[in-house]
Amino acid sequence: MVTRDADVTPVGSDVRTYQVRTYGCQMNVHDSERLAGLLETAGYVRAADGTDADVVVFNTCAVRENADNKLYGNLSHLAPRRAANPDMQIAVGGCLAQKDREAVLRKAPWVDVVFGTHNIGSLPVLLERARHNRVAQVEIADALREFPSTLPATRESAYAAWVSVSVGCNNTCTFCIVPSLRGKEVDRRPGDVLAEVTALAEQGVLEVTLLGQNVNAYGVSFADTDLPRDRGAFAQLLRACGTVEGLERVRFTSPHPAEFTDDVIEAMAETSNVCPTLHMPLQSGSDRILRAMRRSYRAERYLGIIDRVRAAIPHAAITTDIIVGFPGETEDDFAATLEVVERARFASAFTFQYSKRPGTPAAELPDQLPKHVVAERYQRLIELQERISLEENQAQVGRRVELLVAAGEGRKDTSTARMSGRARDGRLVHFAPGGRRVRPGDVVVTTVTAAAPHHLMADAALIEHRRTRAGDAHEAGRKVTTNVGLGMPSVGVPPAQPVTVGCGL
Repeated sequence: MVTRDADVTPVGSDVRTYQVRTYGCQMNVHDSERLAGLLETAGYVRAADGTDADVVVFNTCAVRENADNKLYGNLSHLAPRRAANPDMQIAVGGCLAQKDREAVLRKAPWVDVVFGTHNIGSLPVLLERARHNRVAQVEIADALREFPSTLPATRESAYAAWVSVSVGCNNTCTFCIVPSLRGKEVDRRPGDVLAEVTALAEQGVLEVTLLGQNVNAYGVSFADTDLPRDRGAFAQLLRACGTVEGLERVRFTSPHPAEFTDDVIEAMAETSNVCPTLHMPLQSGSDRILRAMRRSYRAERYLGIIDRVRAAIPHAAITTDIIVGFPGETEDDFAATLEVVERARFASAFTFQYSKRPGTPAAELPDQLPKHVVAERYQRLIELQERISLEENQAQVGRRVELLVAAGEGRKDTSTARMSGRARDGRLVHFAPGGRRVRPGDVVVTTVTAAAPHHLMADAALIEHRRTRAGDAHEAGRKVTTNVGLGMPSVGVPPAQPVTVGCGL
């Protein structure tokens, strides 16, 4: 295993440019910020939009069935350029690289570097070794060697940031390949998480999203044989985020219903900067299918959590993930899912047609459904959720909303003369700036005037416009960076540490 050298400098005197192409979940997006930070620390420069980069890095996903085709199709498009320019380099990392390993080079022999989810810090060294030796480098670690958050990061946004609280997952959902690619759950110490959150807030970041494959299981790896697990660790972490000066919004994703406890609801309701939004995967409304998925909760428990969240936070926007067409799903099972969706009144849902992934238990189950059956059910689910989303959004018309202005959220903003932002509950709002010089990263208050299933519109005059340091940074093109220099969490209960950021954990 090659150790990371953050100070490695690319061979030759010319500055080399890079591009990172990201597929998959928020964890991958955040890992790509780490890859960018590593490359820039090593002397590379991000390629300008629309230009060819000297180094192209693919950070891949393996969750969906078409992930392989998408990657290898994109790699084939780069093959002629790689053949014409022997100094160009291509690297493949992430979950698909962890899964396929040496197979990447067999399918795409023009690739220079293959690295996994557990050793993203090795990328600069591997690129230089491949360039110097003119031999492709494959390095896949089978266990986490350093927590990704110890690596330098160049953030994509000046106003919103991802913060990992854990990596890996201890669940055994039969449809999911993530545990085999990301490994068992490893948690960061609360003080380390808060140090990173504080560092971001000090640079003007207004919003952080706490990330984990099973975020509300946070603290499980602190337990040992002598002390029980502290199931209140995540709620305590949320409350501690409320003490970080300058931090206006806290979100988290994704919790698991089986781990969801009432103290988290209380922390959400009582911590002023925790946003009134919850993304909690349902996957299926059928108890029989949930058992087959090894999801350790049932539909009524799930709905009970939602009821308690709404009792404590009446205007909370709740979103979810749903899989249609899991092996053996009957029409009655699917009807149960539709019933839960109707009762839950999700603000929106990420819906997926079941994707058979080699290496998962579900891939070997009998009664795999025909694609046309899955597609027909999927369409019915979409139609139901679209109706509910529209009704829920129409209920927002006339409501005053505070928006964190965003960049790139509204594809039609130029033609409509609107800008876009996210309300505190996570809803996307396209608003009229009314001639004011509003910037991404600023905060505005306005009134919702119209609704569609996937967004709101606010064409009323702005009630308030607050210029922020995040807006200043975005306007100036300044990148937010973090390199808190914190080590891997050790196994067992963390030792007592001096409180440096006002955390009582």
